Amino acid sequence: VQLQASGGGLVQAGGSLRLSCAPSGRTFASTVVGWFRQAAGKEREFVAAVRWSGGIYYADSVKGRFTISRDNGAKTVYLQMNSLKPEDTAVYYCAADNAIGLATIKFSREYKYWGQGTQVTVSS
Repeated sequence: VQLQASGGGLVQAGGSLRLSCAPSGRTFASTVVGWFRQAAGKEREFVAAVRWSGGIYYADSVKGRFTISRDNGAKTVYLQMNSLKPEDTAVYYCAADNAIGLATIKFSREYKYWGQGTQVTVSS
């Protein structure tokens, strides 16, 4: 499954962006879709995830500012990012898989399918 991530860009602190993640030419067959980010010189970190069964999870650093959602047709997963901070600057990746437990949903190694990443830059 190829994932297409889009929506990144340059925004001032306090601004908003919406990222999109869609599988190429099909609906999501995976049951878990997550967003991760990697800043320059840092390790990839968990941002948010949604399970088709209804669970939604966020990193503490983005709670209250970011919202993950999916459309009813299961063709696109969104990450709405509000009140952006310079420390949110990173390449954002979407990822998907079918069999990830609650205990490991925040670990990037659990995800089999990945998008190419989209750059988010927040200026101060």
